Amino acid sequence: MMRELFKILVFGIALMCTCSQVSSAVRLPALISDNMVLQQGRLVHIWGWADKDEVVTVHFGDQKVTAKAGIDGRWMLMLKKLKPGKQLEMNVKGSSGNSITVKNILVGEVWICSGQSNMHWTFSPKHGVLNNEEELANANYDEIRMFTVAKTGTPEPAEDTKGKWLTINRENLLIDGENGASALAYFFGRNLYQQLKVPVGLINSSVGGTPAEKWTKAEVLEASPDLKLLSGKNGASTLYNAMIAPLIPYAIRGAIWYQGESNLDRAFQYRTLFPAMISNWRSDWKQGDFPFGFVQLAPYRYKGQNPENYAELCEAQVMTLKSVINTGMAVTMDIGDITNIHPKNKQEVGRRLGLWAMAKVYGNKKLVYSGPIYKSMSINKNQITLNFEHSGGGLTTYDGKPLVEFTIAGQDKVFLPGKAEVKGNKIVVTNNEITKPVAVRYAWHDDAQPNLSNKEGLPASPFRTDSWKGVTEK
Repeated sequence: MMRELFKILVFGIALMCTCSQVSSAVRLPALISDNMVLQQGRLVHIWGWADKDEVVTVHFGDQKVTAKAGIDGRWMLMLKKLKPGKQLEMNVKGSSGNSITVKNILVGEVWICSGQSNMHWTFSPKHGVLNNEEELANANYDEIRMFTVAKTGTPEPAEDTKGKWLTINRENLLIDGENGASALAYFFGRNLYQQLKVPVGLINSSVGGTPAEKWTKAEVLEASPDLKLLSGKNGASTLYNAMIAPLIPYAIRGAIWYQGESNLDRAFQYRTLFPAMISNWRSDWKQGDFPFGFVQLAPYRYKGQNPENYAELCEAQVMTLKSVINTGMAVTMDIGDITNIHPKNKQEVGRRLGLWAMAKVYGNKKLVYSGPIYKSMSINKNQITLNFEHSGGGLTTYDGKPLVEFTIAGQDKVFLPGKAEVKGNKIVVTNNEITKPVAVRYAWHDDAQPNLSNKEGLPASPFRTDSWKGVTEK
């Protein structure tokens, strides 16, 4: 009996020692791990956990920085601005003796890639993109890395997430099948890599079928009279808590976003929600108004929805573009599929986001990076003349056919098909039945097939000249 009690006592002491060693061991978040890409030209936060008051030392290149763990065991330190580099190592050592070596680190450009299914869309056979097999066969980029955040939600902000950095090749793009690498994130990253010639890190944090309020923290929703009713309902804030908060304050260049389908029936509210979400991310990251590019939804016949819901969501996206500093928008009116909510041509979407990034983030001022955006109108007798920003080399149609999808209305607010013609860098719209027109709309329904573009082949966004109450405005 005494022998058994002795064995139990020895086992208990050993277990206590083991637990003590585990608790005191320096830990790093999943994001700070082998194959990671660190942002060049910015102060870089490195953080993790250890015992209270434990001193943690980080060696990286010629830098040696220390920090002390707080009461909660969390520690954080900052590396000076880094230059692009390859195959580097980082040693993280605690004063208790244990250490971690993070291997195969690159320094370059880091982007968050988030949203719902069109960002989440993968190379899996059940998903797939244009020329899927060819793209997979040619995907071999050791200096492009992607970290795919585990898809989950939590009621409170999480400390850490699950995932790992993977180099870009066929095998890694197909890991986890339909829960794997984002095709659009890859094409955007490839575009940057080919032009900048520096490593690119992509943090894929996306979940299909999710509204923007799930990606916005509760305090932000509660602080807005227009959004507070969303807080605590239908999983609001849960994805921000589990899939964005744990990434902060990892140094990034910016973010790209493809979402909106799940907010279609609340498009008027999206005018407030989307800018609030962007402001939320920027405020929490504390990296200033970092670049935020997003994709405008492509035409698709949404069953059970008013066809104008889509147009009003596109309008909310344009309003965000115009009102929120340092944002960019890729228009996809010409590469959608009205029978498929997940257009296959993710390559062109990535290229257009890349055009914006190269022009506005990386300073290539010669690039035309946007299609025509409606600016203003004037009325002269029975015709309305439209003015545009981003006309590029001139207005035209990308299919070489006459302009379509223009409608015009008088005081009665009844829209009729309009005859639209390019006149220099303007468009003139008329209808012989309307002698006193007051408003024009373009592509103002979800299955529109418009063709206005600039000569660089970038399509125009849907627009309206009126401000009459919309179908989603309560």
